[in-house]
Amino acid sequence: MHKEKIIIILKGMLIGVTMLVPGVSGGSMAIILGIYNKLVAAVSSFFKHKKESVIFLTLFMLGSGSGMILFAKPLLQLIEKFPMPMLYFFMGTVAGSVQLILRQAEVRYLSWKVAFYILLGIAIVQLLAMLPLDFFRADPSGGSTSILLLLTAGFISAIALVLPGISVSYMLLMLGIYDTTMRSISELNFPFLVPLGIGVILGVLLTTKILETLMLKHPRPTYLMIFGFVLGSLGELYPGLPAGIEIIICLFTLLTGFFAIRFLHRT
Repeated sequence: MHKEKIIIILKGMLIGVTMLVPGVSGGSMAIILGIYNKLVAAVSSFFKHKKESVIFLTLFMLGSGSGMILFAKPLLQLIEKFPMPMLYFFMGTVAGSVQLILRQAEVRYLSWKVAFYILLGIAIVQLLAMLPLDFFRADPSGGSTSILLLLTAGFISAIALVLPGISVSYMLLMLGIYDTTMRSISELNFPFLVPLGIGVILGVLLTTKILETLMLKHPRPTYLMIFGFVLGSLGELYPGLPAGIEIIICLFTLLTGFFAIRFLHRT
């Protein structure tokens, strides 16, 4: 297998893992890893470039799917046992992406328009974060009503999946099905996962088409708002200041996340 294909699988795996963490955005990680544009284009322009899109999306889904299945339990255990160091690691990955996103937005100097779009992106994420958990009260209890609820939940989650800075896991928490989804992934509960996945696919197809149009026609405002989404997600990640020996550990994990992203973006 070519090196490029292996890298797509590995990046997909990392994105799949991050989507399991509430407060961490898979879209943000895709931007950080430098494959966000390719993902959006592969989905929204699928029928224009079928062969390339099929290969890219197959490799990406292979990586993300295996990442979610293999690391769901270990990742949650790490976050439960070492919450602060792990969250500082994710904060480091976000910090490492700042220059990369601004470069895509082609920002050379600060103006009121630049600040406005960034603040707008931050505000949208913060408003979503203010919604109470279990806001949508999805109840996947079984039957046709359950399937319809799961399709709807998947469709709504797709918005968070596509837009950077908005955590899919946090969206699942608001829908009231985060724990059930995590358990279903680890146990391969297909009656639950299939309708949820179909809803996600439908939502992704619609959202990516709109997003690609915005990125092509209004690239700077779109990327600046995406940057705002990423910055806004830091509020969900920030666990507070560490104390004692944890200061050194958190500084280490923060720098590890920062330089890991810089390295991965160059590959």
